[in-house]
Amino acid sequence: MVTSVSASIDDPLGSKAQRRTLIVLVAAQALSGAGLAAGVTVGALLAQEMLSSTGLAGLPSALGTAGSALAAVAVGRISQARGRRPGLVAGYLTGAIGSVGVIAAAVAGNPILLFVALFVYGAGTSTNLQARYAGADLAGPAHRARAVSIVLVATTLGGVVGPNLTAPTSNLALAIGIPHLAGPFLLAGAAYALAAVVLAIWLRPDPLLLARTLEAGHIAAQPDSAEGRPHHSVHRRGSGVLVGAVVMVLAQFVMVAIMTMTPVHMNDHGHSTGATGLVIAIHIGAMYLPSPLTGWLVDRCGRFTIAAVSGLTLLGAGVVAACAPNDSVLLLTVALTLLGLGWNFGLVAGTAIITDAVPLATRAKTQGLVDVTIAIAGATGGMISGPVVANAGYPTLAVGGGILALISVPVVAAARNSPRWP
Repeated sequence: MVTSVSASIDDPLGSKAQRRTLIVLVAAQALSGAGLAAGVTVGALLAQEMLSSTGLAGLPSALGTAGSALAAVAVGRISQARGRRPGLVAGYLTGAIGSVGVIAAAVAGNPILLFVALFVYGAGTSTNLQARYAGADLAGPAHRARAVSIVLVATTLGGVVGPNLTAPTSNLALAIGIPHLAGPFLLAGAAYALAAVVLAIWLRPDPLLLARTLEAGHIAAQPDSAEGRPHHSVHRRGSGVLVGAVVMVLAQFVMVAIMTMTPVHMNDHGHSTGATGLVIAIHIGAMYLPSPLTGWLVDRCGRFTIAAVSGLTLLGAGVVAACAPNDSVLLLTVALTLLGLGWNFGLVAGTAIITDAVPLATRAKTQGLVDVTIAIAGATGGMISGPVVANAGYPTLAVGGGILALISVPVVAAARNSPRWP
């Protein structure tokens, strides 16, 4: 793995900057969590209402994650060239613009505009995920997963509060002449815009640029050892990126597919919007709240061990969701909790694997490209979820997703047993 970053966090300037970076990222993530929750909670319902079709209810999720794929490339490239702050700010502002577009589409009753706006809105989701990499830029290898987890857990506040504001924001929307299902996007636009402001003002010094500076200084101070430093093979680095990407792609695909159709499934069986919002809020809490514990486990027990646990947990989520009676909010809550937890295991472990494997010189660009594959996986999961439920039912989607998640287990087992890995 690439260990040169440890020099950055051991530097007093790097240590102080890391603490400041994490504080600022926590504030921004708490805001942006409310923004991403809007699309999760009512995006599918809005499309179902406008199109009068369950089969296309997964399309908003697919478009949002497709938009996040494009944004991942853009944010990654901007971050590579100019630093984390410009990349993250641009991503969140784009998400805010998309939120405004969704509201305009709902007012106009225009499905085409809705789909375009949801595509743009997806940039906020991608940026929220990419922020985790900024938390790891100045972290040493032994603390990298925990740094990632601190950034992720901050999303919990907004992610849990957001869905529970579905009813109040819907009432606000009606009061100002906007369709009620567009109400949560009022919150989303404001949340993303505020997150951009926080990062633009306070994310200084830029963690990625500072990490590069500190690493260059460390190498310059040890000229005799620089030439003899171990150069890890491209094959080994490529293997680390591949393993981490597979883990996160599977977790994202399964999580998005099942999560997207759960509100539709509940709505079709008479559950209230409040009950649906509660289930999604608990699910999002499970996606982010366990992050400090997950980060500790990844650093303590190993990246590959927790990555394998991710696949097993997602299988459990699919089985519980498939077996839950249609009128049981409790079992659906358990299933969505396991779904969020399995995703969390996969994301933290996969992020640590990739960050370990990629040098600072190409880190942001590579991370952006990996997040493209994650976004495409989410888009695919959202896109197929509607037709699968329409033709085979929600239980089939749930158990099928759980079985698919198990692919990560042999992948990480093979990587851990490879002589290329310690």
